[in-house]
Amino acid sequence: MPKLLASLLLATLTVLAVAFMAPISTAQTPAPMAPAVPLFQASNQCMTCHNGVTTPSGEDVSFGTLWRAAMMAHSARDPYWQAGVRREVTDHPAAQAAIENECSRCHMPMAHVQTQTLGQQLSVFGNVPAAGTADPLAVDGVSCALCHQIKSDALGTKSSFTGGFVVDPTTPAEGRRIFGPYEVDRGPISVMRSATGLQPTAATHIQQSELCATCHTLYTHALNAAGEASGEFPEQMPYQEWLHSEFKNTQSCQACHMPVVTQPTAISSVLGQPREQVSRHDFRGANFLMLGLLNRFRADLGVVARPAEMDAAIMRSKAFLQSSTAEVSVERAQLTQGRLEADVVVRNLAGHKLPTAYPSRRAWLRVTVRDGQGRLAFSSGELEPTGAIAGNDNDRNAASFEPHYREIRSGDQVQVYEAVMGTATGSVTTGLLSAVSYLKDNRVLPRGFDKRTAPHDVAVHGEALADQDFGAGEDRMRYSIDTAGASGPFTLEVQLWYQSIGYRWAENLRAYSAAEPQRFVRYYGEVASESALMLARAARTVDR
Repeated sequence: MPKLLASLLLATLTVLAVAFMAPISTAQTPAPMAPAVPLFQASNQCMTCHNGVTTPSGEDVSFGTLWRAAMMAHSARDPYWQAGVRREVTDHPAAQAAIENECSRCHMPMAHVQTQTLGQQLSVFGNVPAAGTADPLAVDGVSCALCHQIKSDALGTKSSFTGGFVVDPTTPAEGRRIFGPYEVDRGPISVMRSATGLQPTAATHIQQSELCATCHTLYTHALNAAGEASGEFPEQMPYQEWLHSEFKNTQSCQACHMPVVTQPTAISSVLGQPREQVSRHDFRGANFLMLGLLNRFRADLGVVARPAEMDAAIMRSKAFLQSSTAEVSVERAQLTQGRLEADVVVRNLAGHKLPTAYPSRRAWLRVTVRDGQGRLAFSSGELEPTGAIAGNDNDRNAASFEPHYREIRSGDQVQVYEAVMGTATGSVTTGLLSAVSYLKDNRVLPRGFDKRTAPHDVAVHGEALADQDFGAGEDRMRYSIDTAGASGPFTLEVQLWYQSIGYRWAENLRAYSAAEPQRFVRYYGEVASESALMLARAARTVDR
């Protein structure tokens, strides 16, 4: 009982302290001292009761601890995002205010929405952690009070995408609804209302993919020299890819990225009662590289999560990628007239394209053949110390890109699964607001995905569209390798590798002299050799 009273007292005192602190305005025009309706509270408010949560077997599943080591908590601290926004406003200076405002919608959502209620626009660079004027709600990233206050209004429709989530802008702080998957008893309701003013409300939409799609479906608009929109571009579409797959009937986004606890577990350390199917709030995903950068350069980036928490998040991300993403196999391998002929299959286990989302991501096949003495007789797709892929045209030349292959016959050919963006004149670009189309999109499709009927926003582009062996759930291709002058038995090894930020996407920032791009180029250079992860492998010995 003393522990409960202490927790309640701490929660109440914290709320009272926050209530007397006016939010810091970062708008470019004068603002009132405080919004008429405070819409959000920082994550440390929620942690008062929703940390210290363990399963009956002793696993710590504290929501705040897991969240603060995830990318969701670091959306405003992300150095690549900051560098990307700086690049875009440098390329399109006439649209700087609009660009920063739109980019803050999903990366600084609480501060963005709160500022929007004042009829103002939010500045990105005035609110990064290093800025002395940063709004604490901006620095808090995609936090508890944002996701759990999103209403069901229009979810799944285009108006909800690109940060089109709806939050109640008018209800006073006392009595605002906070959504969760469980019915809550009167006692815990009283505790939360007295501590925060929020009204716990059971709502099923909090567990639906459509909630995630509000920010993870992103349409950008190419800008002309005057900063005017000249075309819409489907920059990232994991939700639409999922809709066109068989997974839409079996698994939601949350099912994979917020896996449930198998034991009944309390969701609060204060008056918590055991709940079934509690979702872990670790938001495991594919950006292990950025988590590593955040931890390594934590002082620069204002990272709050402890080093051990970040290390654990990195390990979870890598384990998730290596267990739940893909498989490779060698289905046939034989020697024919001095050549090793092998059929390789890449299978996508995810509910969306592999890789998906931000187009800097790529996967590729690294294939080696060693002779009977263990000497390397063939290599395709070697990762270089710079983070580039040996033989990949785009890494060697920013104006070109590697085609999709049905058959590979030499070491300077490499199968790269990627989305390559093009400008209005057909030039290759890594500038989001210069892109109007995809010149190539051969990312491996999820099961159930019919490329012939796929909507334009998730279509296959380039040679893969006509490749009959590139289809739902997999890509099948041939390797024909010259073994003349070597003796077997030969060992063929196939590895599928992945990068969240490909070499070209980092290297193209080098031309921008601003602090943020230069900082990221330096960061990337220090970790480039560790920027890739092997997702799957297979091997076959061939002696005839």
